[in-house]
Order: sequence, then structure tokens, then C-alpha cells
Amino acid sequence: MNIYLFFILCFYSGSFILDLVADLLNVSSTSETLPEEFEGIYDSDKYKKSQQYLKENTAFNIASSSFMMLLTIPFILLGGFNYIDRYVSSFNFGSIVTGLLFFGLLSLISLIAGLPFSIYKTFVIEEKYGFNKTTVKTFIMDFLKAVVLGAILGALVLSALLWFFARFEGMAWIYCWLFIVVFQLFILFIAPVWIMPLFNKFEPLKNKELKEAIEKYVNEQNFKVKGLFQMDGSRRSSKSNAFFTGFGKYRRIVLFDTLIEKHTVKELVAVVAHEVGHYKKKHIFKMLLISLSTTALMLYLMSKFINNPGLFEAFKMDKLSIYASLLFFSFLYTPLARMFSMAGNIFSRKHEFEADKYAVDTTADNKDMIDALKKLSVDNLSNLTPHPFKVFLEYSHPPVLRRIKRIS
Repeated sequence: MNIYLFFILCFYSGSFILDLVADLLNVSSTSETLPEEFEGIYDSDKYKKSQQYLKENTAFNIASSSFMMLLTIPFILLGGFNYIDRYVSSFNFGSIVTGLLFFGLLSLISLIAGLPFSIYKTFVIEEKYGFNKTTVKTFIMDFLKAVVLGAILGALVLSALLWFFARFEGMAWIYCWLFIVVFQLFILFIAPVWIMPLFNKFEPLKNKELKEAIEKYVNEQNFKVKGLFQMDGSRRSSKSNAFFTGFGKYRRIVLFDTLIEKHTVKELVAVVAHEVGHYKKKHIFKMLLISLSTTALMLYLMSKFINNPGLFEAFKMDKLSIYASLLFFSFLYTPLARMFSMAGNIFSRKHEFEADKYAVDTTADNKDMIDALKKLSVDNLSNLTPHPFKVFLEYSHPPVLRRIKRIS
């Protein structure tokens, strides 16, 4: 067996098994005993509902990932990528256009394969547990917008990468990295103004008392923002959230309308304080730096596998190409990507603890932050007792009970 094929199959199946073990352990860690911190917040029926929600989602995730694995491995072994390459090459376009068609057709196949699962998740599972507010029309429009937007942005990035690798060869990875840095920063600036409004409606915060309370807090913290907005999250789901977008003076605070409905003004200020803590503690900058550093390493390693005959033999390809090299390297990169993801999650969980502490210290009250965390967990049917292995492998946020304990 080709050595590259051997490692790719091991990495791919190993990742699947790792996720499967984590999911099974996570389900087994559920308990019928309600944690004392949530007594009076969670009634017994809703707590049982949250555990059933976890089990159903876990079964769904296992089914969908099993399907994709059973689709991908035979596709590799039977030379599916070569059939796609032969087809797109038959048009005799240049290498960049051919590469765009190659990735475009593969993306279309992936979209079609995943669409039934997305539909089932939205209209069966989320509907069953009272979260779904998405209409069929909204679902279709979201899907089409995402496809068009992804195609435009993806084509831009892929075209640049293909051109750099064809033009500069050994030094191409540096130019690719510089392009990605500029592109990511550009997206961060335009997303709040041009991209996000394509999917949701953003309007100035209507609650005058809440607006004044948040403005008072951010002014006390000398934290400049472009504006305070509420988003129509209820258009798609009853789940709640809040987030910041933009950088510098262009930062925006966005609260889901569902979050505003379910929390007190003080609790919402605590949620905002937590997000401010991320900026004040430079968490955003640190995570961006880590992301850009790992991207540089990935591009450097990728440059060493451009047009590698052994790698192309593993995928039963007739000819070498830069565009296929990028895709095939991604399979080899799987274990490193997984390790970087887990390391990133460790930093992220640490940052969440620090942001919680910042919120408590600057609002001079831990009760509002604790109450906000509890309500968010109950409203979203969050798993209160995830297995430590699942947390280590996937969680970017610490389990809520650990967060409450830290600030109590």
C-alpha cells in the first residue's frame, strides 16, 4: 500500500474513532441528579429534556460523521478525485480556472451530501425541542446566500493561492500567508457592515434602560464602540447569544433579541462585561496571532508537498497539479490540525475564565454573571456535566459548573 494512503486512512479513521469515543463517554456521563447550583432554575422535566437533547444530538452527529466517512474513504480508494479532475480538465481551461472548477464540483458534491442532515437537524431535532424558528423560505435563502458568498470568497482566496504557488514556487508560502493575513483583516472589517446583514437584521438597541446601562459601563471601562445593536436571532432559533464584531473604534456590541427578552439589565451588562474582558485581556489579539502562526506553518508544510508524486499516487491521479496538491495535503495535515485545535481550545477555556473574572471585578457583583450563565445554560439546554475527555477534545468554553465555581 502507498505510504501516504496508509497514513491518510489511519488519520481519517483515527479522528473518527476519537470523536466516537468522546461522544459515547459524554453521553455516559449524564446524571439524573440535578446539580445543586441549578436547583430552582431547572425543573426536573426540563433537565431530563436537556439530557435527551444531548443524546439525540450525539446520535445525529455519529450518524452524519459515519455517513461522510463511508462516502469519503471509498471515494479516495476508487479514484473519485481523478474522475473529477479528468472532467474539469476536459474543458482545457488554464490551471487556475481548472482548479476553481475542481474545488467547486467537489464542494457541490459535499453540499448535496450534507444537505439532508442539515434539513433534519433544523426541522426535526431543533423543532422537536422548541428551538427552531426557521421557515423553509429562510432556510433556502440562507443556503443560497451562503453558497454564493462562499463561492465568491473561496474563489478569490483559491485563485490567489494557486497563482502564488505557480509564480513563486519555494517562496510562495510566504506570499500566500501575507495575502491571507490581509484578507482575514479585511473580512473582519467588512463583515459587520456587508456580510452579516445579508443573513440577519441589525438595528440600534431599543431598550433605553439597557442601552444607558451598557453605555455607562463601557464608558467607565474606557472601551470605545461604534454602536449597540440587537439582532433578530429569533428569526431562526429561540437560543440566545451575544457577540462583538469589528476592531478598534469600529467595534459593535450585538445582543440577540432572544437574549434581551430572557435576561435582566444587570445580567446583560455582565454578559457585555465578559466580552469587554476578552478585549481588555487581549484575548482576541492572542488568538489571532496563534491562528496566523499555525496558518504560516501549514502553508510552509504545504509547499513541501506541491506536486508530490507519491501523494498523487495515493489518490490514483493521472497527473500532477497545484490545485489538487492543496486538497491532498489537507488530508495529511489532519493530525496536526487536530492538535492545534485542542491546544487552541485550552487557551480559549483559560481566556473564558479570565473574562468571567474581569466581568465580576468590574461590575463588583458575581451574582448577575452567575445568573446569566445559569439562564443561558437552561434556555439552550446545555449539557451541565460533559465528560472531561469531550471537554479536552472539543470545548472552547469551560463547562458552566466550573465557570460558576470559579467566580462564586
